[in-house]
Amino acid sequence: MNIARSFNNWRKYRQTVVELDRMSNRELTDLGIARSEIQRVARAAVR
Repeated sequence: MNIARSFNNWRKYRQTVVELDRMSNRELTDLGIARSEIQRVARAAVR
């Protein structure tokens, strides 16, 4: 994997974490995501 792809993946991961973290617990529950799962979901979004 090259540096540009790694950087883009990291940016996508961070953006996903920030967006999900801004949501309320109710919004996350509506999406079927627990607050403790945010990092796992963000990692999956990069793949």
